[in-house]
Amino acid sequence: MLSPASPRGPLFLLKPIHLKKKEERRVQRGHPWIFSNEISDPLSSFAAGELVDVLDHASRFIGRGYINPHALIAIRIISRHQDQIDLRFFRTRIAAAREIRVRLGFGDSFRALFSEGDGIPGLIVDKYADTLVVQSLTAGIEALLEVIVTALREEYAPAVIVFKNDSAARELEGLPRETRVALGSLDGPVHFEESGITYRIDVLEGQKTGFFFDQRENRQALKGLVGGRRVLDCFCYVGAWSLTAARFGAAEVTGLDSSQRAVDLAVQNANLNGLPARFITADVFEELRKRDKNKERFGCIILDPPAFVKSRAKVREALRGYKEINLRALRLLQPGGLLVTCSCSHHIDADLFREMLIDAAHDAGRQTSLLEMRSQARDHPSQIAARETNYLKCAYLIAQ
Repeated sequence: MLSPASPRGPLFLLKPIHLKKKEERRVQRGHPWIFSNEISDPLSSFAAGELVDVLDHASRFIGRGYINPHALIAIRIISRHQDQIDLRFFRTRIAAAREIRVRLGFGDSFRALFSEGDGIPGLIVDKYADTLVVQSLTAGIEALLEVIVTALREEYAPAVIVFKNDSAARELEGLPRETRVALGSLDGPVHFEESGITYRIDVLEGQKTGFFFDQRENRQALKGLVGGRRVLDCFCYVGAWSLTAARFGAAEVTGLDSSQRAVDLAVQNANLNGLPARFITADVFEELRKRDKNKERFGCIILDPPAFVKSRAKVREALRGYKEINLRALRLLQPGGLLVTCSCSHHIDADLFREMLIDAAHDAGRQTSLLEMRSQARDHPSQIAARETNYLKCAYLIAQ
């Protein structure tokens, strides 16, 4: 395998791999993924994580990427040019991503790298003040991880780097799950500030990297809409939506989550900021049914559940779950109430999500108006040619 840091001239050749005839158009138009059934060469001659040059059936250069012959997504394009995939390459990509976040005024805590959206497929990096949490999701990134970490250290000079590699996606790539501190030491929760609120999070045991920056701008859209309202925040995790609502003048805020660990952190975060919000450990589905039965009413309900669907085969089942919570929430809203409802699964696109909301409103006997349909925050850029990277849906609805 070619070492990514080995010195070579400005152009150099990697082991070529050919696409089948008529399979190149989608990739040439910018999609970064190549599936195993689109490749004409025997995959058995390539090693997992190996860098390759992708050619069309006539041996014309398309791009440079890394391969995993054992995965459905066999190749992920990392460059459309014959770049040397070395320290300088990653330092340039990381610096470009950082400059955008700085220009957007995201302070010192944000998603520093978002995989395909920042030109490094399979790599996620979240920055919490001076702590970086790295997710290596593919065999290709795993093979390049040493040089990537060097580039991150040169660009950010972090005190702590955590490898949070506990995603099921790694198993599809033939990689073990692991979570460990790779640089520095960590003896408790990490503290950081986002949008004027200070948080304590658990980057080792929490969901994903410990926090969800992708809802940053969606949470800020609550401003002017929740003042004086009674708010119910479902799947509240560490309390970001709840505390934002309280900060914007909600009369009463209750957060629900099934994780006691998450609720404990949410309580600590409320106390840390002196914001009036209470948190309850509960199954959201059961709690919504109970409150509906008790005829409770709210001025705003927030639904930000974890992904209900991990594969296309489970979409129908997931839609039933999304419909159930949205139907219950709509029943609990007072007239003129606000429903903020989200889905973070890329398997459910915006059209499917909208149709589910129409069905839920019909079955709840409520007429709804869409204030806006939002997506992920701007530190989570999507690739325009890859709809899968535009994963987050966040609808602001008014119930009549």
